Amino acid sequence: MAELLATSPLEGLVPLSAGPFTLSDAGVARITSVAPFAGKEKAVSAALKKAHGLAFPAPNTVISKGEARIVWTGRGQAFLIGADPAPLAGIAALTDQSDGWAVLRLDGPEAERVLARKVAVDLRPAVFGEGAVVRTALGHMMSVILRAGAGFEIFVFRSMAHTAVHEIGEAMRAVAARG
Repeated sequence: MAELLATSPLEGLVPLSAGPFTLSDAGVARITSVAPFAGKEKAVSAALKKAHGLAFPAPNTVISKGEARIVWTGRGQAFLIGADPAPLAGIAALTDQSDGWAVLRLDGPEAERVLARKVAVDLRPAVFGEGAVVRTALGHMMSVILRAGAGFEIFVFRSMAHTAVHEIGEAMRAVAARG
């Protein structure tokens, strides 16, 4: 019988460096999509608060407590990351998304200059600070981008991992070459 091994969609693609910029695997293991059932938004926030010290996020925000995070991903939906979704059973649609996404980490001084070449969103710290998130096109791919400290976490569909690394790598090299 064949032995199957779980691998990251980013295996062999990262880490990647250019000048002061580094692109790596963010190492996000568990992602659960949470979509509150109609009229259950407050119940979802209460259950998140009780179980994880979180609340359902407002648009374009991330809420974190310890290793648990909930990331807004669109109208009426969010990703619960690093936390057990069981307390939300019966009040929200829950879908394990762990194997469906590649999560990249982009670091470096003014890393937003790299993403500015691929994303039509102002990601400067004064506009897009810690705890901000946006769902937007990254080149021709859909992505979820969040500010994480001085860098960014970039969620792309697993099937687009190679393309995302290539596109961001090109932008890293171009910005690094300009100094």
